[in-house]
Amino acid sequence: MGRGSGIREVAWIDIAGGGQVVLDGNYAYVGHMQPPHGTSILDVSDPAHPRVVASIDIPPGLHSHKVRVASDVMVANRERTRGEKPADDFVGLRIFDVSRPGNPRDICHWQCAGMGVHRFTFDGRYAYISTEQEGYVGTIVMILDLKDPTRPEEVGRWWMEGQWTAGGETPSWKAKNHRCHHPIRRGDRLYVSYWYGGGVILVISGMSKPKLVSHLAWSPPFGWPTHSLVPIDVPIAGHRWMLVADEHVQPLDPKLSPELPAALWMVNITDETRPVPVGCFQLPELVGIETPLMTTCHQPVETIVGNEVPAAWFANGLRVIDIANPLSMKQAAWWMPDVPAGAQRVCSNDVFVDHRGLIYLIDRNRGLSILERVQGRGIR
Repeated sequence: MGRGSGIREVAWIDIAGGGQVVLDGNYAYVGHMQPPHGTSILDVSDPAHPRVVASIDIPPGLHSHKVRVASDVMVANRERTRGEKPADDFVGLRIFDVSRPGNPRDICHWQCAGMGVHRFTFDGRYAYISTEQEGYVGTIVMILDLKDPTRPEEVGRWWMEGQWTAGGETPSWKAKNHRCHHPIRRGDRLYVSYWYGGGVILVISGMSKPKLVSHLAWSPPFGWPTHSLVPIDVPIAGHRWMLVADEHVQPLDPKLSPELPAALWMVNITDETRPVPVGCFQLPELVGIETPLMTTCHQPVETIVGNEVPAAWFANGLRVIDIANPLSMKQAAWWMPDVPAGAQRVCSNDVFVDHRGLIYLIDRNRGLSILERVQGRGIR
C-alpha cells in the first residue's frame, strides 16, 4: 500500500519497471527499463482499476525506456544497454499509430548511430531528441519533422562546441561528459540539459538553425550531472523561472560537493540570457551526509502550472515541492511506495500528472502507482 502525507493511493498495478510514464486522454503509456518489455499501454479511464490493453516487446541488448504520444502517434526510443550485444542492430526511434490504443500499429523505424536515442520530447509534429551521430562525440540535439510519421525528416541540429570532431572541433572535456540529455520545448525555446555540461536554452524559431540563448555551466563547482531543465509556465512574484534537476548518479568528481546530494534547483530566467540560480531543495535529512547513488533527485513533472511540483526522488519515492516562494522551496506532500518484490529499495524514476490531477509514479524496478493529492490546494 505504501505510506505518505497529503497523498492517497488510488491504485497500484504490478508491471515491469519503467523509465517513463505519460498520459494521452484516458490511456497511460509506460516505457520499460529491461527487455523483453518495451512499451505497455494501459486503460486508466477507471483509475482505480487500470488494465493493460497492449504490450510491445523488445529484443535482448536493447531497451525502450522512453515514450511520447500526441495526435494518435506514439514514439518510443530504442537504445543499446551497456554490457550486452543486441539481438539486432536497429537503434533510434520506433513510431506507432495508436489511434486504437489497444492495437498499436508499427509504422516506421528511424535509425541512428551509436547507442541510439536516449531521451526526447514530441509535440505532435516535431520530435526533439538526444541522439548520437557519426562524427560527433556524445549525444547532440536533433529536431525531426514527423508531419508524415512514416517518414521522419531531420530539420535541424545543435551541438556544444567541441562535439563535432569530424568538423575539426576538439572537446575540452573527457569522453562524453558534455552531451545532450533531455530537450524540452516551450514556444520557440528549447530547454536542454547537457549532463556535466550543465544546461542550455536555445531559440528554435528557425528550426533549421537553433541558436544559443544562454549556457548554465556549473560542473564544477557542483559535481552532479544535469538531468532536466523544466520551465515554469506561470510567473511567480513577477519573474520567470525554471527548475533544474540534478541526477543522483556518478558524480563528475567525488571531491565535488559530496555533502550536497543531487538537488532540485530554482533558476531565475527573467533575463534568459543570464540564468541566475537562487536556491535548491533537498530532503533535510539527507543534507550533509553521503548517500548511496540513486537516493535523491531524479525528475520533476515537465509541465508546471501551479505552486506544487511532484518529483520522482529515486529511493525516496514521490516528493511534492511547494515553489510559491522560489527562494525557499519546501516539501508539501510525499509518498513512499512499498519496496517492489525482488528489489532492495524503492526507485521512483518518473512522474506525470493527468487531466484529472492524478499523479502517476513509475518505479524503475517494478510497479506503477496512481496517486491523488488530498490536502492543501493540490497541484492544478
